[in-house]
Amino acid sequence: MTEQTITIYCFIDDFFHAVGRKDDAHCKINDAELLTTALLSARYFHGNLWWAYGYMQAHHGVRKIDKSGFTRRLHGLKEQLLALFSALGQSLKELNTTCAYLIDSFPVAVCDNIRIPCCHLLQSEAYRGKCVSKRRYFYGFRIQVITTLDGVPVQFYIHAGSFADITAFKAMELDLPQDSQLYADAAYTCYEVEDLLGECEQIELRCCRKSNSKRKDEPHITFLKDYYRKRIETTFSGITGFFPKKIHAVTAEGFILKLILFIFAYTLAQVID
Repeated sequence: MTEQTITIYCFIDDFFHAVGRKDDAHCKINDAELLTTALLSARYFHGNLWWAYGYMQAHHGVRKIDKSGFTRRLHGLKEQLLALFSALGQSLKELNTTCAYLIDSFPVAVCDNIRIPCCHLLQSEAYRGKCVSKRRYFYGFRIQVITTLDGVPVQFYIHAGSFADITAFKAMELDLPQDSQLYADAAYTCYEVEDLLGECEQIELRCCRKSNSKRKDEPHITFLKDYYRKRIETTFSGITGFFPKKIHAVTAEGFILKLILFIFAYTLAQVID
């Protein structure tokens, strides 16, 4: 755990130096220490920030800071956290010589269905979605994740649970290298999107075809799509394995921030370990 902590800190600190970010001289702990603590909380402490801070204080000499101040600063560093993930994702794309990627989504419920009327975190029908694989409805978010063939996340997009996969995919700012192949299930089927990606971005969207599809696949293409697509389910299991029984957050922004930390922590775990 010590080696992982040092590696994460060095990665964050080097990134901040590269972009010219300077710490406030009046802060008790610097930004790299704070983000390292947040990522450790997602990786080893089921998202409990204060447990992770206690570990950093006891084993790595981090100075004392009050809980509310820590949380406020973490929220203020959300853009830097996303920039860090984007930089890591870009490096992983450059190292991905196969130029093949996977995309799928998984739901994250904020509360049980029976507690929806009492939920103060979210208050909109837009968050009421359906998980087809589990044959049940949920209330919360859905996360679109793009991974390499090895299941390492390189890009993600968090949206309300009611939006279909193809609707959310159209809203994503897809950032993949040219001549990439993106494998997806039948929920992402949209011939117009496939044609636009191919013509404008030189990205081939390989969706699994339904029985009534107008664009039939050759048997070997069908096999490849089914074979590669299943790998991403292992990634989802790994990410949700970091989750506690209930993700604690006071605001919707705080809930989303913790989701970002869980995805980022899983990506770092795959790269470092």
